[in-house]
Amino acid sequence: MNLILWRHAEAEDGLPDDARALTGRGRKQAEKMARWLLERLPEQYEVIASPARRTRQTADALGVEYRVERGLAPGADVAHYLAAIEWPHGSAKSRGTVVVVGHQPTLGRVASLLLAGSEMNWSVKKGAIWWLSTRERGDGGEVVLRTVLAPESI
Repeated sequence: MNLILWRHAEAEDGLPDDARALTGRGRKQAEKMARWLLERLPEQYEVIASPARRTRQTADALGVEYRVERGLAPGADVAHYLAAIEWPHGSAKSRGTVVVVGHQPTLGRVASLLLAGSEMNWSVKKGAIWWLSTRERGDGGEVVLRTVLAPESI
């Protein structure tokens, strides 16, 4: 399975939290990352986004249909994220590649759990992706970090 953790791009400050929109800079970050992803994603994949406005606007940059998942809202725990992406196999629709657009600190906690075996507060920059893959090795599976990329690096 390919799992791409994508933190929403830069958003405005304010309340209510779920209504915060991307800034002009955030829209550019999302568009830049979306172009990079579209050049590398396999033919079939699934995109899942938090219901927050800023995550939906980030996902919109891909120009594809996506599923909004209430379990990915700000403050959601790692278990909700793993259930939404059907870890470690992905849904039949995803064909093994899922892009999840979400929030800190949960995205960092998901990455740390899958890569290091415990939840830690790892930082995922605004607009950045962490691309993880599973593979079989010997008697079991492993999670491999394929790339970490921030919009400023493209």
